[in-house]
Amino acid sequence: MAINEKDMAYEKEKLDDTISWIELELERIEKDDRKLKKTMDEIRLQTKGMFSQELKVQEKLYEITHKNLEEYLEAREQPYFGRIDFREYKRDTETFYIGKFGLGDFARGEEKVIDWRAPLADLYYSGTYGDAYYTAPQGVVSGNLSLKRKFIIKEGKLLDAFDEGIHEIILNRGESGDNALVDEFLRINLEESTSKRLKDVVATIQKEQNEVIRAEKNKPLIIQGSAGSGKTTVALHRLAYLLYKYKGRISGSQILVLAPNKLFLDYISEVLPDLGIDDVRQSTFEELASEITGSKEKIISKDKKLADIIEGESGLSAMSSSFKGGLKFKELLDRYIGLLEEEDKAAEDIWVYDYLLFDKDEIRRLYSRDMVNFPLNQRKKEIRKHLLLKIKGKIRAIQDKIDFTCEYMVAREKRVSADSPERRAKLTRFYDERDSRKKEIAKKSKEAFEEYFENWMHHGVKAMYYELFQSQELFERLSSGEADPELAAFMRDELEDNSARGEIDSDDLAAMLYMKFRIEGVPEKHRYRHVAVDEAQDYSLLQFQVIKEMAAGSSMTIVGDLGQGIYYYKGIDSYDEVIDSVFGGEAKYVALSQSYRSTVEIIDFANVVLRKQKNNLKPAMPVLRHGRKPAVARYEGAEEFAELVDGVVKEVERMNKKSIAIIGRTLEECRAISEMLRKQSSGKWELVKENDRKLKQDKIIIPAYLTKGLEFDCTVIFDCSDKAYTEEELDKRMLYVALTRALHMEYVFYKGKMSKLIEENVSN
Repeated sequence: MAINEKDMAYEKEKLDDTISWIELELERIEKDDRKLKKTMDEIRLQTKGMFSQELKVQEKLYEITHKNLEEYLEAREQPYFGRIDFREYKRDTETFYIGKFGLGDFARGEEKVIDWRAPLADLYYSGTYGDAYYTAPQGVVSGNLSLKRKFIIKEGKLLDAFDEGIHEIILNRGESGDNALVDEFLRINLEESTSKRLKDVVATIQKEQNEVIRAEKNKPLIIQGSAGSGKTTVALHRLAYLLYKYKGRISGSQILVLAPNKLFLDYISEVLPDLGIDDVRQSTFEELASEITGSKEKIISKDKKLADIIEGESGLSAMSSSFKGGLKFKELLDRYIGLLEEEDKAAEDIWVYDYLLFDKDEIRRLYSRDMVNFPLNQRKKEIRKHLLLKIKGKIRAIQDKIDFTCEYMVAREKRVSADSPERRAKLTRFYDERDSRKKEIAKKSKEAFEEYFENWMHHGVKAMYYELFQSQELFERLSSGEADPELAAFMRDELEDNSARGEIDSDDLAAMLYMKFRIEGVPEKHRYRHVAVDEAQDYSLLQFQVIKEMAAGSSMTIVGDLGQGIYYYKGIDSYDEVIDSVFGGEAKYVALSQSYRSTVEIIDFANVVLRKQKNNLKPAMPVLRHGRKPAVARYEGAEEFAELVDGVVKEVERMNKKSIAIIGRTLEECRAISEMLRKQSSGKWELVKENDRKLKQDKIIIPAYLTKGLEFDCTVIFDCSDKAYTEEELDKRMLYVALTRALHMEYVFYKGKMSKLIEENVSN
């Protein structure tokens, strides 16, 4: 509820005082910033490009100070967004203001603003009136929470403020029977127009989201989030929280974020820097796998394959993806690696000429027992390091034998012949040959040692992977008859055809990466302290297995929505199989069903399609924010469609909204829409394609599969006819994705006969 005039006057004065204090702090920080910059420039001039420890120290100080400056500059516009009044037991009630960044008055030794990630701030997000507690590093702090206040501050001005009610107010939504919390502060924030970037939401994090963000990092966290539940935002804010909590132990460069495509990476690109987090590695799985395997081929992405499958070009293509992403294929690869391991166990002696340098029994024992927990090649590297410590002694022992042989020959020569120039020359030759032989043995021993391990190593994971398919006898033996012969032949031909065109399927990249990790180990630069995976429903079990290998202690945040699983032929059907088969039952599962993106009417419309899916997911529950019911309209041809679209644009502009997305089923359909509107529409529209890195304007045409994770003020479904969206499971999921992108307005057009998937919406 809105606060009274007296409290409002107090909070305005408090804000003015805080901003005045920030202005004074900025003067001090800017002065330090300029001073450090000047010092660095002077040192660079003096050292003339040479290394300087003093310069490194100054650069580190400048980095800290400049980051501090940026935070205070941003805080000047909105120092905080919340307030709590908390009385720790046996102490007086204290007031704390919560902001995006912690701001400290070091002269007085007090915090002016508490960082949203601090333990105390947990009370703002999850605390309830009365008895409350938070967990601090020193333990649980208990007390009484008497006030939770939320502020709307823009450009340094307090526009409004709300106190959370003593009791949560629940209003019945009526016919649907669902309930939703009334939160005026949240509603106002959600009414804002969307942008081309995902925004930080530290001011509006809800209790269930806060619990996810602050969850411990010592086991995989799997989040099933309805469309619009903020799961992506929550995952990224969780990274900011972990870096804050484990400061000094985890850095941004030790975190990996995996997103579905480059467009989505651009969409989320500014969230982490906005939260003060830098250097986090962001990539698609395909790009990362290509980099680690060293593949130079053009990648056939999952989106390209999906488009082919939608067009019905090959049912075997979908079966191939399903097989290569599943546990049976992983087991086949494990058997293949096991075969290589058995061959490795037959290691032979290392010889230099006729001398035994290292015995095969020792090498086999090290490989099969002592180093068995390492990947194949890593074992060999460890064995090499172990034996390298002994090689000088081994060479010396051989040289001692050469010395002994030489002394024996000298002694014998002295016994059988009298002293003479000939005998002396012969003895000299013995000693020269001995010295030459010892030098040669030292050199050749090292060469034989290095050559042995070079030959013993497995080289070229790609070649080994291709050999698996090219050798029909090998594939059949390892698959134990589990792969259909027709499918096996298709996969073999597909691999060869792709290779001939200089292409590689993303499914094959995942398998090659799995083999590389099993054989060579995970490269050090790709060992991460934490990994976040978005759109998890689109990853195969094999991909999850690969990603887990890169995450220390399986520390992962995995977010997705099974209802949006359009890559049904390779993705997961439930998180149970991920938890059991990948993480051995050791994972925490959380479901977020509250939707914050769309209006009640838009979510209700989409939920009709969700209920028709086979996954039995709980429908999303929207925050109580009403709007127009999605408009459904039939059109005959291009001219009529263009007229409808132009009318939508005018209505969106009249509502002071910006972004509009026309959503087609495939890229080819979107190309046709683009050409149609170029000729018929008065507006300018941008066609978004798979490899695009940015959303360049507010009016776009985009395939449904590229919209996942994105949101727009208004969406237009191009053709929701019975031919475009049938009762096939893929169509249900594709349509659900398309219907859950709009924040405020949605239009559903169709040509011919309406899809049965939405008939229920129209008849109600």
